[in-house]
Amino acid sequence: MRKIVEIAGINIDDLSMEEAVEKIYEFIESDKNHAVYTPNAEIMMDGITNKEMKAILNNADMLVADGAGVVLASKILGKEVAEKVSGVDLVKNLLTASSKRPVKFFLFGGKPGIPEKANANIVCDYPGAEIAGTRNGYFSKEDEEAIINEINSSGADVLLVCLGAPKQELWITENRDRLKVKASLGVGGTMDILAGNVKLAPDFFRNHGLEWLYRLYKEPKRFKRMLRLPKFIFYVIGIRLGFVKH
Repeated sequence: MRKIVEIAGINIDDLSMEEAVEKIYEFIESDKNHAVYTPNAEIMMDGITNKEMKAILNNADMLVADGAGVVLASKILGKEVAEKVSGVDLVKNLLTASSKRPVKFFLFGGKPGIPEKANANIVCDYPGAEIAGTRNGYFSKEDEEAIINEINSSGADVLLVCLGAPKQELWITENRDRLKVKASLGVGGTMDILAGNVKLAPDFFRNHGLEWLYRLYKEPKRFKRMLRLPKFIFYVIGIRLGFVKH
């Protein structure tokens, strides 16, 4: 049975990183595709303001807290999640685990050439991890059937969908029943990180919940998007104080 922490009407799974990895292995042993999303404060705010997005998030088979903002929100509401489980760290832990417990991955997303670059790095950094196929994230509606056939024929167990939010969540939801993989993970910028095109924030920033500050420093143009983080926290404070009904 899922252990859920409800934050502003969105059901986050209360899982440690180790438990999240084990859960995905349970999905792999099953006979259907499972949707796994990793919402940060921005995506949570999308869910709060958009009913369709909230329904998509709440229909996931696993929804983990990606980001210090979501963890902080759980603390404010007095029902703290076990820990932050970011999309990129979840993928890295799965790649590491797959050397002893084989899993076939399909990389989907990023600019042309990026999935192949990520694949080459995975081969070096995660001996034993198996990439069944790659496909960039540039496509039209007419290409979707061919993409799904490519994924299905690859024999992949886990599909990493890196199209950015909310496109990746919408795409997984729309094609969930057509995919033969056992778990479809919406993991945003993970492809660029695996490819080495984007560097993770230094440990100091990651360990102190300041990744957003590092990203803002590196990409000042994200300022408008970053405003969703304080908006989300103030919204949650409003719930806590009884000013906001949801």
